[in-house]
Amino acid sequence: MTHPTPFPSRSPIVPDAASSPLVAVTGPTGSGKSSLALAIAQQYDGEIVNCDSLQVYRHFDIGTAKLPPREWCGVPHHLIDILNPDELFTAGGYARLARETIQTISQRGRLPILAGGTGFYLRALLDGLFEGPSRDQLLRDRLIRRETRRAGSLHRLLTRFDRQTAQKIHPHDVPKVTRAIEVCLLTRRPVSELFRHGRDALAGYRTLKLGLLPERDALYTRVDERCAAMFANGLVEEVRHILDLGYPPESKPFESVGYKQALQYVRGELNLRDAIFYAQRHTRQYAKRQLTWFRRETGLVWLKGFADTPGIREQALELVSEFV
Repeated sequence: MTHPTPFPSRSPIVPDAASSPLVAVTGPTGSGKSSLALAIAQQYDGEIVNCDSLQVYRHFDIGTAKLPPREWCGVPHHLIDILNPDELFTAGGYARLARETIQTISQRGRLPILAGGTGFYLRALLDGLFEGPSRDQLLRDRLIRRETRRAGSLHRLLTRFDRQTAQKIHPHDVPKVTRAIEVCLLTRRPVSELFRHGRDALAGYRTLKLGLLPERDALYTRVDERCAAMFANGLVEEVRHILDLGYPPESKPFESVGYKQALQYVRGELNLRDAIFYAQRHTRQYAKRQLTWFRRETGLVWLKGFADTPGIREQALELVSEFV
Protein backbone atom coordinates (compact mmCIF):
# COMPACT_ATOMS: atom_id res chain seq x y z
CA MET A 1 0.00 0.00 0.00
CA THR A 2 1.33 3.42 -0.92
CA HIS A 3 0.91 6.17 1.65
CA PRO A 4 0.51 9.77 0.47
CA THR A 5 3.33 11.99 1.66
CA PRO A 6 2.60 15.17 3.62
CA PHE A 7 6.05 16.54 2.86
CA PRO A 8 6.13 19.26 0.19
CA SER A 9 9.17 19.77 -1.97
CA ARG A 10 10.90 23.06 -1.38
CA SER A 11 13.29 25.07 -3.50
CA PRO A 12 16.92 25.19 -2.40
CA ILE A 13 18.34 28.30 -0.82
CA VAL A 14 19.46 30.91 -3.32
CA PRO A 15 23.28 31.16 -3.33
CA ASP A 16 24.87 34.13 -1.61
CA ALA A 17 28.41 34.99 -2.62
CA ALA A 18 29.11 36.45 0.84
CA SER A 19 28.67 33.08 2.58
CA SER A 20 30.20 29.62 2.31
CA PRO A 21 28.20 26.60 1.09
CA LEU A 22 27.19 23.80 3.45
CA VAL A 23 25.25 20.69 2.41
CA ALA A 24 23.25 18.51 4.80
CA VAL A 25 22.02 15.02 3.88
CA THR A 26 19.39 13.72 6.26
CA GLY A 27 16.32 11.53 6.49
CA PRO A 28 15.09 8.41 8.32
CA THR A 29 17.27 5.50 9.33
CA GLY A 30 17.94 3.05 6.49
CA SER A 31 17.35 5.57 3.69
CA GLY A 32 20.97 5.67 2.48
CA LYS A 33 22.24 8.98 3.86
CA SER A 34 25.87 7.88 4.13
CA SER A 35 26.13 6.63 0.56
CA LEU A 36 24.48 9.75 -0.89
CA ALA A 37 26.73 12.05 1.16
CA LEU A 38 29.75 10.09 -0.07
CA ALA A 39 28.65 10.47 -3.71
CA ILE A 40 28.28 14.23 -3.26
CA ALA A 41 31.68 14.47 -1.56
CA GLN A 42 33.36 12.58 -4.40
CA GLN A 43 31.75 14.80 -7.03
CA TYR A 44 32.32 18.16 -5.35
CA ASP A 45 35.58 17.76 -3.42
CA GLY A 46 33.80 17.46 -0.10
CA GLU A 47 34.45 16.18 3.40
CA ILE A 48 31.79 14.49 5.51
CA VAL A 49 30.83 15.61 9.00
CA ASN A 50 28.87 13.05 11.01
CA CYS A 51 25.46 14.19 12.30
CA ASP A 52 24.46 10.99 14.08
CA SER A 53 24.36 10.93 17.88
CA LEU A 54 25.54 7.29 18.09
CA GLN A 55 28.32 7.24 15.50
CA VAL A 56 30.35 9.58 17.73
CA TYR A 57 30.97 6.58 20.04
CA ARG A 58 33.85 4.16 19.59
CA HIS A 59 33.13 0.41 19.31
CA PHE A 60 29.44 0.92 18.40
CA ASP A 61 29.76 0.04 14.73
CA ILE A 62 27.33 -2.60 13.51
CA GLY A 63 24.19 -1.27 15.16
CA THR A 64 24.86 2.29 14.01
CA ALA A 65 25.49 1.24 10.38
CA LYS A 66 28.82 3.04 10.62
CA LEU A 67 30.60 3.12 7.26
CA PRO A 68 34.03 1.46 7.74
CA PRO A 69 37.06 3.55 6.70
CA ARG A 70 37.86 1.13 3.84
CA GLU A 71 34.60 2.29 2.21
CA TRP A 72 35.28 6.02 2.55
CA CYS A 73 36.86 6.10 -0.93
CA GLY A 74 39.49 8.55 0.28
CA VAL A 75 36.90 11.08 1.48
CA PRO A 76 37.74 12.47 4.96
CA HIS A 77 35.09 11.77 7.63
CA HIS A 78 34.83 13.79 10.84
CA LEU A 79 33.23 13.43 14.30
CA ILE A 80 33.12 9.64 14.13
CA ASP A 81 34.61 7.54 16.97
CA ILE A 82 35.49 10.58 19.10
CA LEU A 83 34.05 9.39 22.44
CA ASN A 84 34.28 6.37 24.70
CA PRO A 85 30.93 4.66 25.39
CA ASP A 86 30.75 5.88 28.99
CA GLU A 87 31.24 9.56 28.11
CA LEU A 88 28.32 11.97 28.04
CA PHE A 89 27.72 14.11 24.96
CA THR A 90 25.19 16.86 24.36
CA ALA A 91 23.71 18.60 21.35
CA GLY A 92 25.50 21.75 22.46
CA GLY A 93 28.82 19.93 22.53
CA TYR A 94 28.14 18.52 19.09
CA ALA A 95 27.25 21.96 17.71
CA ARG A 96 30.52 23.45 18.97
CA LEU A 97 32.67 20.67 17.50
CA ALA A 98 30.74 20.56 14.22
CA ARG A 99 31.03 24.33 13.71
CA GLU A 100 34.76 24.19 14.27
CA THR A 101 35.02 21.26 11.85
CA ILE A 102 33.02 22.77 8.98
CA GLN A 103 34.91 26.03 9.28
CA THR A 104 38.21 24.17 8.99
CA ILE A 105 36.92 22.29 5.94
CA SER A 106 35.78 25.52 4.29
CA GLN A 107 39.13 27.15 4.96
CA ARG A 108 40.75 24.32 3.00
CA GLY A 109 38.53 25.22 0.05
CA ARG A 110 36.48 22.04 0.32
CA LEU A 111 32.74 21.47 0.71
CA PRO A 112 31.51 20.41 4.19
CA ILE A 113 28.72 17.83 4.01
CA LEU A 114 26.68 16.93 7.08
CA ALA A 115 25.37 13.35 7.05
CA GLY A 116 23.08 11.79 9.62
CA GLY A 117 19.58 11.48 10.96
CA THR A 118 19.81 13.14 14.39
CA GLY A 119 17.56 16.10 13.75
CA PHE A 120 18.24 17.74 17.10
CA TYR A 121 21.97 17.81 16.36
CA LEU A 122 21.35 19.36 12.95
CA ARG A 123 19.10 22.01 14.42
CA ALA A 124 21.58 22.74 17.23
CA LEU A 125 24.34 23.25 14.67
CA LEU A 126 22.37 25.46 12.28
CA ASP A 127 20.02 27.33 14.61
CA GLY A 128 21.99 27.24 17.84
CA LEU A 129 20.94 26.39 21.39
CA PHE A 130 20.36 28.60 24.37
CA GLU A 131 22.80 28.40 27.27
CA GLY A 132 20.68 26.48 29.73
CA PRO A 133 21.43 25.79 33.39
CA SER A 134 23.78 23.01 34.41
CA ARG A 135 22.41 19.54 35.11
CA ASP A 136 20.88 19.03 38.55
CA GLN A 137 21.26 15.32 39.22
CA LEU A 138 19.12 15.29 42.38
CA LEU A 139 16.27 16.94 40.49
CA ARG A 140 16.71 14.55 37.57
CA ASP A 141 16.62 11.54 39.88
CA ARG A 142 13.33 12.74 41.39
CA LEU A 143 11.84 13.25 37.93
CA ILE A 144 12.93 9.80 36.76
CA ARG A 145 11.41 8.19 39.86
CA ARG A 146 8.16 9.99 39.08
CA GLU A 147 8.20 8.69 35.49
CA THR A 148 9.00 5.17 36.69
CA ARG A 149 5.96 5.20 38.99
CA ARG A 150 3.62 6.71 36.38
CA ALA A 151 4.71 6.37 32.76
CA GLY A 152 3.91 9.51 30.78
CA SER A 153 3.64 11.73 33.84
CA LEU A 154 6.67 13.82 32.93
CA HIS A 155 5.29 14.71 29.51
CA ARG A 156 1.98 15.71 31.10
CA LEU A 157 3.91 17.85 33.60
CA LEU A 158 5.87 19.51 30.80
CA THR A 159 2.60 20.24 28.98
CA ARG A 160 1.47 22.20 32.04
CA PHE A 161 4.76 24.09 32.26
CA ASP A 162 5.39 24.68 28.54
CA ARG A 163 2.81 23.35 26.07
CA GLN A 164 4.75 24.64 23.06
CA THR A 165 7.87 22.65 23.96
CA ALA A 166 5.87 19.56 24.96
CA GLN A 167 4.27 19.45 21.52
CA LYS A 168 7.72 19.21 19.93
CA ILE A 169 8.97 16.28 22.08
CA HIS A 170 7.65 12.73 21.79
CA PRO A 171 6.19 11.52 25.12
CA HIS A 172 8.47 8.46 24.98
CA ASP A 173 11.63 10.59 24.67
CA VAL A 174 12.14 10.70 28.42
CA PRO A 175 15.67 12.25 28.35
CA LYS A 176 14.51 15.29 26.36
CA VAL A 177 11.33 15.66 28.43
CA THR A 178 13.39 15.44 31.63
CA ARG A 179 15.82 18.11 30.44
CA ALA A 180 13.00 20.44 29.42
CA ILE A 181 11.33 20.16 32.83
CA GLU A 182 14.70 20.60 34.54
CA VAL A 183 15.26 23.86 32.65
CA CYS A 184 11.73 25.09 33.40
CA LEU A 185 12.14 24.42 37.12
CA LEU A 186 15.66 25.83 37.46
CA THR A 187 15.05 29.00 35.42
CA ARG A 188 11.35 29.43 36.31
CA ARG A 189 10.75 30.21 32.64
CA PRO A 190 9.39 28.11 29.74
CA VAL A 191 12.03 26.52 27.54
CA SER A 192 10.30 27.94 24.45
CA GLU A 193 10.80 31.47 25.79
CA LEU A 194 14.48 30.85 26.50
CA PHE A 195 14.94 29.43 22.99
CA ARG A 196 13.50 32.56 21.39
CA HIS A 197 15.89 34.86 23.21
CA GLY A 198 19.07 32.85 23.59
CA ARG A 199 19.91 30.99 20.38
CA ASP A 200 23.07 31.60 18.42
CA ALA A 201 22.48 30.64 14.79
CA LEU A 202 25.33 29.54 12.54
CA ALA A 203 26.73 32.58 10.68
CA GLY A 204 28.66 32.80 7.44
CA TYR A 205 27.02 29.80 5.76
CA ARG A 206 24.17 29.12 3.36
CA THR A 207 22.83 25.61 3.71
CA LEU A 208 21.27 23.18 1.25
CA LYS A 209 19.32 20.58 3.23
CA LEU A 210 18.50 17.38 1.34
CA GLY A 211 16.12 14.86 2.88
CA LEU A 212 15.69 11.30 1.65
CA LEU A 213 12.03 10.25 1.71
CA PRO A 214 11.38 6.62 0.73
CA GLU A 215 7.84 5.28 0.43
CA ARG A 216 6.84 4.19 3.92
CA ASP A 217 6.17 0.49 3.35
CA ALA A 218 9.41 0.12 1.41
CA LEU A 219 11.28 1.89 4.22
CA TYR A 220 9.82 -0.39 6.88
CA THR A 221 10.72 -3.47 4.83
CA ARG A 222 14.30 -2.29 4.46
CA VAL A 223 14.49 -1.41 8.17
CA ASP A 224 13.35 -4.92 9.10
CA GLU A 225 15.89 -6.50 6.75
CA ARG A 226 18.69 -4.32 8.06
CA CYS A 227 17.90 -5.09 11.71
CA ALA A 228 17.93 -8.82 11.02
CA ALA A 229 21.21 -8.46 9.11
CA MET A 230 22.81 -6.59 12.03
CA PHE A 231 22.09 -9.48 14.38
CA ALA A 232 23.26 -11.99 11.77
CA ASN A 233 26.48 -10.04 11.19
CA GLY A 234 27.64 -9.86 14.79
CA LEU A 235 25.66 -7.27 16.76
CA VAL A 236 25.42 -9.51 19.82
CA GLU A 237 29.14 -10.31 19.65
CA GLU A 238 29.86 -6.58 19.38
CA VAL A 239 27.84 -5.93 22.55
CA ARG A 240 29.71 -8.66 24.39
CA HIS A 241 33.02 -7.18 23.23
CA ILE A 242 32.08 -3.71 24.49
CA LEU A 243 31.13 -5.16 27.87
CA ASP A 244 34.37 -7.16 27.98
CA LEU A 245 36.28 -3.89 27.47
CA GLY A 246 34.89 -2.79 30.83
CA TYR A 247 32.18 -0.37 29.75
CA PRO A 248 29.05 -0.59 31.91
CA PRO A 249 25.71 -1.69 30.45
CA GLU A 250 24.29 1.63 31.69
CA SER A 251 26.38 3.51 29.09
CA LYS A 252 24.24 5.85 27.03
CA PRO A 253 24.66 4.12 23.63
CA PHE A 254 23.21 0.90 25.07
CA GLU A 255 19.88 2.73 25.39
CA SER A 256 19.56 2.96 21.61
CA VAL A 257 17.37 0.74 19.49
CA GLY A 258 19.10 -2.49 18.49
CA TYR A 259 21.79 -2.29 21.14
CA LYS A 260 19.18 -2.30 23.89
CA GLN A 261 17.61 -5.49 22.54
CA ALA A 262 20.99 -7.13 21.94
CA LEU A 263 21.96 -6.31 25.52
CA GLN A 264 18.70 -7.80 26.76
CA TYR A 265 19.53 -10.98 24.84
CA VAL A 266 23.03 -11.13 26.35
CA ARG A 267 21.50 -10.76 29.83
CA GLY A 268 18.99 -13.54 29.14
CA GLU A 269 16.01 -11.18 29.28
CA LEU A 270 14.97 -11.90 25.66
CA ASN A 271 15.49 -14.79 23.32
CA LEU A 272 17.10 -14.05 19.97
CA ARG A 273 13.87 -14.13 18.01
CA ASP A 274 12.19 -11.61 20.33
CA ALA A 275 15.29 -9.40 20.42
CA ILE A 276 15.19 -9.09 16.64
CA PHE A 277 11.42 -8.58 16.64
CA TYR A 278 11.54 -5.73 19.16
CA ALA A 279 14.56 -4.15 17.48
CA GLN A 280 12.67 -4.10 14.18
CA ARG A 281 9.50 -2.71 15.71
CA HIS A 282 11.25 0.04 17.66
CA THR A 283 13.39 0.98 14.66
CA ARG A 284 10.25 1.43 12.54
CA GLN A 285 8.83 3.64 15.27
CA TYR A 286 12.07 5.61 15.39
CA ALA A 287 12.00 6.13 11.62
CA LYS A 288 8.47 7.47 11.93
CA ARG A 289 9.56 9.92 14.64
CA GLN A 290 12.45 11.07 12.47
CA LEU A 291 10.08 11.86 9.60
CA THR A 292 7.80 13.77 11.97
CA TRP A 293 10.78 15.81 13.14
CA PHE A 294 12.10 16.58 9.67
CA ARG A 295 8.65 17.58 8.48
CA ARG A 296 9.10 20.67 10.70
CA GLU A 297 12.58 21.43 9.32
CA THR A 298 12.39 24.61 7.26
CA GLY A 299 14.00 24.74 3.84
CA LEU A 300 14.37 20.98 3.46
CA VAL A 301 14.38 19.68 -0.12
CA TRP A 302 12.83 16.21 -0.24
CA LEU A 303 14.21 13.50 -2.52
CA LYS A 304 11.39 10.95 -2.79
CA GLY A 305 13.20 7.64 -2.56
CA PHE A 306 16.22 5.83 -1.15
CA ALA A 307 19.74 6.88 -2.07
CA ASP A 308 19.86 3.91 -4.45
CA THR A 309 16.46 4.61 -6.04
CA PRO A 310 17.02 5.28 -9.76
CA GLY A 311 17.40 8.99 -10.40
CA ILE A 312 17.75 10.09 -6.77
CA ARG A 313 21.54 10.39 -6.81
CA GLU A 314 21.43 12.34 -10.09
CA GLN A 315 18.75 14.65 -8.69
CA ALA A 316 20.83 15.32 -5.58
CA LEU A 317 24.00 16.01 -7.55
CA GLU A 318 22.14 18.43 -9.79
CA LEU A 319 20.76 20.31 -6.78
CA VAL A 320 24.23 20.57 -5.27
CA SER A 321 25.67 21.73 -8.61
CA GLU A 322 23.13 24.55 -8.79
CA PHE A 323 23.75 25.42 -5.15
CA VAL A 324 27.53 25.60 -5.03
